[in-house]
Order: sequence, then C-alpha cells, then structure tokens
Amino acid sequence: MTRDQDRNGRSDAELAATLGDTAAALADALRHGDEQHVPAELNTVRLATRMRAVADDALQQCVDRARSAGHTWQELGDALGTSRQAAFQRFGKPVNPRTGAPMTENLLPEADRRALEVLDAWMSGRDDELIARFDDTMRAQLPAEKLAQTWPQLTGLVGAYESCGDPIVRPFGEHTVVNVPMEFEGGPMTGRVVFDREGRIAGLFVLNRSAG
Repeated sequence: MTRDQDRNGRSDAELAATLGDTAAALADALRHGDEQHVPAELNTVRLATRMRAVADDALQQCVDRARSAGHTWQELGDALGTSRQAAFQRFGKPVNPRTGAPMTENLLPEADRRALEVLDAWMSGRDDELIARFDDTMRAQLPAEKLAQTWPQLTGLVGAYESCGDPIVRPFGEHTVVNVPMEFEGGPMTGRVVFDREGRIAGLFVLNRSAG
C-alpha cells in the first residue's frame, strides 16, 4: 500500500468515486426508498453503514497525507476536535522501536466489533456469554457471582449508560487493547476490553476518561 492508496488498496480517485457513489445512493434511498423491495429503513441503515466505512477510510487517508506534509498530532487533534493523544491512538501507525515493524500487524481481527459486543453483553447482564469468552485468569478472578455485581456497582457510581463513541484499537505486547469512549449520566468514561491472541477476554474495565 502506498501513500496514495487506502487500506483496501484503492487509489485516491477510486476512494473519492466510492465515497461519492455511496453518498448518492444513500441520499436517493432516503428520498425515494428502495426499488428492490428491501425495507426502506433497513436499506438506509445498510447504506449509511457503508458510507461510514468509506468515510473512515477517507479520513485515515487524509490524516496520513497531513502527517506526510509535516503536520503535528496536536494540529490534527485540533482539526478533529479531540486531543493529540486521542488523534494518535485512532490514526497513528506505531512501529516497534527495535525491529521497525508496524505494531498493528498482530492486532486481533475485528477487535473493535468484538469489544462493542463484549460491552453490550456486560451491560445487558449476559454474564454466561462473557464468562465463556474469558481467559483462565479472568475466569478465576471474576466468577459469575462477582461479575453479576460489577455493572450495577458501576452505574451506582456514574449513573445510567447513555452512549458510546468509536473504538480505538491498539497493540499491547501479545494483547490487543480496545478503548471505547462512553458517556454516562454522571459524565464521560472509557470502556476497555483486552483480548489475547486467540480472542479471549483478558481484561474488562471502565475507567475515568483521564485514565483511558
């Protein structure tokens, strides 16, 4: 992949065309529904999801270009409306200082989606589902009776859960760490899910945003 290609190997022109075509299809579906008899609501959700994925690719490409042009992470954080650290965590491409190899090569596939599923199961009280995905250490430290108390205790401290933002995925040694910005009635927090190389849950936390 070159600087002028996105992570799917599309050139700038191809990415721009895909973005335009997807936006046009979404706009048309919102105005007129779907001619193929797919329920209009589901079709617009499908198209909006595709639009978001393409826009994410375009945003990564734009950030890469800005970095190549010499702009700092502080400048990019300001442009993105976030902090320097958050901008780097989402868009940076750290390398191993000893080998020079990209540190994202060993990330667990679809870790962002998996983390959102884990948090949803935790919030919904699907404890058996979570425990089945724990590694041995987590299973020993957080048995069913203890796990059942954690979410009620959390909401007692920070209030009801309201929403979450885009997951940020990063390597940490042999593990993949996913930080999810979360909003509670009492303020912002960070949900953190840690996966081992096999996709088992090796850590599950909700932290103060400053610690996230």
